[in-house]
Amino acid sequence: MTNLGQKAKSQLIGRILGKKSGKAEQPASIAHAATSSDVPEVYTRFDRHPGYEKMLVPKAAADRLGLANPFFKVHDGVAGATTRIDGRPYINFSNYNYLGLSGHPAISKAAKDAIDRYGTSCSASRLVAGERSIQRDLERALADLYEVEDCIAFVSGHATNVSTIGYLFGPRDVIIHDSLIHNSVLEGIRLAGSARRSFPHNDHRMLDQILSDIRGQFERALIVVEGLYSMDGDIPDLPALIDIKRRHRAFLMVDEAHSLGVLGEKGKGIREHYGVAGRDVDIWMGTLSKTLAGCGGYIAGERALVEHLKYAAPGFVYSVGLSPPLAAASLEALRLMLKEPERVARLRARARFYLQLLQSAGINTGTAQGFAVIPAIIGSSLKAARLSNQFFDAGINVQPLVYPAVEEKAARLRFFLSTMHSEEQLLLTCGVATKLLGK
Repeated sequence: MTNLGQKAKSQLIGRILGKKSGKAEQPASIAHAATSSDVPEVYTRFDRHPGYEKMLVPKAAADRLGLANPFFKVHDGVAGATTRIDGRPYINFSNYNYLGLSGHPAISKAAKDAIDRYGTSCSASRLVAGERSIQRDLERALADLYEVEDCIAFVSGHATNVSTIGYLFGPRDVIIHDSLIHNSVLEGIRLAGSARRSFPHNDHRMLDQILSDIRGQFERALIVVEGLYSMDGDIPDLPALIDIKRRHRAFLMVDEAHSLGVLGEKGKGIREHYGVAGRDVDIWMGTLSKTLAGCGGYIAGERALVEHLKYAAPGFVYSVGLSPPLAAASLEALRLMLKEPERVARLRARARFYLQLLQSAGINTGTAQGFAVIPAIIGSSLKAARLSNQFFDAGINVQPLVYPAVEEKAARLRFFLSTMHSEEQLLLTCGVATKLLGK
C-alpha cells in the first residue's frame, strides 16, 4: 500500500472489511421518509403481508366448505408404505421412501455408530471445522456411482440447487429449463441474475430451437432438467438433451432428486436407464432425503466443478457441514441399493401395476410413465382437497397438489409408490379412487 494515498488506503481497507467508506447510503424509500411515524402500519405487521393475506383466501374458502386441512398431519413412527396418524394406521402414499430404506436396521445402526464416533453435528462449516471421513466416504461413493471425478454434499437439497446455480452463473449467462422444473432451480436462477428461458415440458425440439435463436447472445448457457418429474411422473429424453447441449456448447444439469433409486436396473438413475456415461452430463444433482434415507443434497461432476464449489459456493462455505449420522445413513443406503437391486425391480413392478389399475379405471394419470410417481388429475383445487380428506377417512393418506403449485385445471392427488406397497394395498386404493371419482 506504500504507493497509495491515505484516502485510497482507507477505501481499500473498507472494501476488505466489507464496509463502505464515508456516509452510509440509504434506500431511496427510507432517505425520503420524513419520520418513522410516516411509515404505514401495513409495513410493520406480518398479518398484513400481501403473501399471507393471499394465503388466507383458499383457507377461508376451505373453512366455509367444511374441508379439513390435509397438510401437516403428525405421523408416528417410520413412514413407508404405511404410517400411523393419531394412533390409526394408514396406507401411505405421501413420502419419498422409495426403496423402503429409511428405518432399515442396517441404516439406523450406521447412523448410531456415527453418532458414537462423531457426535450429532460437526458444529461448523467444513472449511472451519475440517472434514469427517464419513462425509468424504459418501461423496466418493456418489462420484463412483456417476463415474465422475468428484462430488460435494450440501446440508439441504433445495439449497444445493440455489447455491450451485446462483454462484456458478451470472448476468451474462442464460439458463434454459423445462417448464415444470423445481422451485429450487428457479430460485437459483433468480439469485444468479441470469437470463431465463423455459421450454414446454419435455419438448427437446423447442429447446433446440431456443438455443439456435439466442445462444450467441450469452457467455455461458445452462440447460436444467429433472431425471423424474415429481409432479407428473415422467422422464426426459436424456440422449437428445446431451446431443443438444453439445451442438450448442452449453452445460447440462440433471436434477436426480426423484430418479435416483427409481430408474435403472440397479437404481443408478436416468444415466443407467438410458445407458449414457456420467461425464456426458456436466452437473449431476441429487438429494439424500429420498432413496438415500438421509437429508441434504449433492453435486457430482468433474473435479474443477466440485473444488470450485467447495471453496466458494455460499451454501457450502457458510453453512455447517453435513451431519455425520446423516452422511452415514445415506452411505449405507447407497450400498444397500446397489447390493439389493430387487428393491428397485419391485418398485418398478408396483408402480406399473398401479398405473395400469388407475388407467383401466378411467382415471386421468396425465403423462405418468409408471416410475414411482403417479398423479390422479382432478382439475379443481377444492375438489382435490376434498378427495384427499375422503381418502383419509378411508384409511389412505394421499396429499393434494393444488394451485398455485400447479395450474388450477391440473390440480391433482399425487401417489408416491414404495417398494413396500403390496398389490393388495394398491388394489384397495384403486377401488376407493374409482368409488370416490365416480368411475
